[in-house]
Amino acid sequence: MPIEPDTKDWTWVLEQACPDCGFDASEIAPGDLGRLVRENAPAWRRALADPDAAVRPAEHIWSVLEYGCHVRDVHRVFARRLHQMLTEEDPLFANWDQDATAIESRYGEQEPSLVATELVAAAEAVAGVYDSVATNQWHRSGRRSNGSVFTVASLGHYHLHDVIHHTNDVDPGAAGRASA
Repeated sequence: MPIEPDTKDWTWVLEQACPDCGFDASEIAPGDLGRLVRENAPAWRRALADPDAAVRPAEHIWSVLEYGCHVRDVHRVFARRLHQMLTEEDPLFANWDQDATAIESRYGEQEPSLVATELVAAAEAVAGVYDSVATNQWHRSGRRSNGSVFTVASLGHYHLHDVIHHTNDVDPGAAGRASA
């Protein structure tokens, strides 16, 4: 059984805690986003160092390597979106098909140690953008093509949930350590 594309609209995590990973956006101050993204990255370096990182636990579940590639790319996509929000008026984000990217980029065939290095660098880069957001910029807006509207702060919360949730997918204990 192949991986089923994730077609859920996860924006609900901005309004209520995620029962799977425990993330609660209401507990995260926007000014802490950079630090929390940065603190999450070492969990991925550890997970990707596992000799079995490229092995899927089941045919329909991504391997640690595939999740790591996705999280690296999530950091990159959100860095671009943040840049747009901070430099353009109410930008419309380009669509990103994460499932197509996984296939086209051959996530399962990438080198785990390189992915770890790239993920940490991407996390640091986007964390730096969050660190640079001025108080009066947290409410700037941007939109997805499906109509979801974000502020810089809510996009950051949405982003942070994604990486914490996937950290929980590969190492349930690590997500709590990274967000505490």
